[in-house]
Amino acid sequence: MMTNPKTNSILDEANRLFLQGKLKEAIIYYDEILQENQNNISSLNNKGYALSKLKDYDGALRCYDRALKLDPADISVLINKISSLRKKGEFNEALNYCNDILHNNSKYNIVLYHKERILFSMEKFEESILICNRILEDYPNNGDVLFDKSCNLAMLSRLDDALDILKTAISQGIQYKIKAKKTKSFEKLKNDQRFQKLTL
Repeated sequence: MMTNPKTNSILDEANRLFLQGKLKEAIIYYDEILQENQNNISSLNNKGYALSKLKDYDGALRCYDRALKLDPADISVLINKISSLRKKGEFNEALNYCNDILHNNSKYNIVLYHKERILFSMEKFEESILICNRILEDYPNNGDVLFDKSCNLAMLSRLDDALDILKTAISQGIQYKIKAKKTKSFEKLKNDQRFQKLTL
């Protein structure tokens, strides 16, 4: 817990810039804190997250690794590391981190969410669906997970099921219509009248 008011003030300003999407400016402030205290986990984690948003996954991972040396069990840092590993395409390592966390808490839904996305990227569609179903048991109206499940079903050529689940996802938010039109997973459905009607 930080007690230095100056550090708190700089961190607040950095986070404000981050939330405004001014990521490079936010990083300057995180670096200022880290020059004073290289062991400031919040700044390492937030700087890593900003770098990840800028698609500098290697830079982000360096920040997360420094933070995890200080506190190997920091769940927020671990989840951000999983996200960067996934986006970088380091699927096996990301999956190992997911499984380690889930070993102690099998219902950690944010980790389950990353796991189903990783499995999809690894083309393990059946396994990804199983994880989607586990999340949907607790959150049956989660549009992101419904959409991902629909993508998995489409990749398995279970097109009727894919359309049914896509319809449910779209009922949770109009953004899923737009995503469906752009997603390669639905390539086989582009000329299907039901798909066209759903995504009008």
